[in-house]
Amino acid sequence: MTPSVRRRPLRSPLRRSLAAGASAAILAAGVSGVGVSAAHAAAPPAAGALAGALAAAPVAADTGARITAEQKVGTRAVDITINSPSLGRSVKTRILLPKNWKRGSQATWPVLYAFHGGQDDYTSWTRSTDIEAWAAKYNVIVVMPEGSDGSYANWYNYGRGGTPKWETFHTAEVRQLMERNYGAGALRAAIGNSSGGAGAMSYAARHPGLFKYAASLSGVLSMRSIGMPALLMFTNAGNGQDPFAIWGIPWADDANWAAHDPHALAPRLRGTGLFFSAGTTGRPGPGDPNVAPWDIGLLSEIAVGANNKEFKKRLDELKIPYTAHIYGDGRHNWPAWIREAQSVWPALMKSIGAQKV
Repeated sequence: MTPSVRRRPLRSPLRRSLAAGASAAILAAGVSGVGVSAAHAAAPPAAGALAGALAAAPVAADTGARITAEQKVGTRAVDITINSPSLGRSVKTRILLPKNWKRGSQATWPVLYAFHGGQDDYTSWTRSTDIEAWAAKYNVIVVMPEGSDGSYANWYNYGRGGTPKWETFHTAEVRQLMERNYGAGALRAAIGNSSGGAGAMSYAARHPGLFKYAASLSGVLSMRSIGMPALLMFTNAGNGQDPFAIWGIPWADDANWAAHDPHALAPRLRGTGLFFSAGTTGRPGPGDPNVAPWDIGLLSEIAVGANNKEFKKRLDELKIPYTAHIYGDGRHNWPAWIREAQSVWPALMKSIGAQKV
């Protein structure tokens, strides 16, 4: 099926200043960059407060995280600002509400969490895909939280812990705020692209039962494969992070790396519906830009595809059911992810009992 998506110019998937170095690192190590995203476009214009404005005293999360602002940005789209103790700052989350949603209702709705890739933000999915149209066909709440370049983890910080705690923010604070203020129910699924896909799969494994279904689109699903730690460190350093603060120092802090690695955590995924996809050839796919063979988005997807094959082999060894689409041509970018998201969308909706409207 041909994706119905607004045409936008694409940007380089990693910062231009890093492209040459990243290409050399990938060719040397045989690994992939993560968190590549589409070009930023203007966010939908604000349309005033949601009908029945933000409750005077929204219910806080257990950590004390609270909603401090709400703004309508589309027909059923709302941006909220969350003051998060787990992050030590305020960030935004975008919510798509179903047509039959009413503030103050005692009803609950199934929920899909959509996580974005690196060098991107909470507007990613609505800016780069037609997720609003996909969601409008179902009685589902879609939650798109800010993930920054946090790698979907509570940072190790050389064993000291502390902020930022992105995993706690997503799996506890955002979840509780959605459930206590927007009628989000206990039937949940997750989807993510690039580092967001790795996050969706890692969260599903680290919190068995949290999600009925987890879908990864070009996510790194075997973090400790040969060469992959080096590329993850390189990518996070390029994002302005201390690369050793996130999961620790590779090998020296291997236990913490393993505790976040979907490959190592695979036995904990039994009982969760699984989908993962990635390209393998390093050639452009349908809708991809015409770029040079050494383009970072092409080179990175080769390694991501090989990485997904390793994850697939692990699930086969454990006899854990899954659906995988390890395709050939396709760049590490939104044209490929749109196709894969549309393909898995019905399974995501079915897993959480989201009915068509």
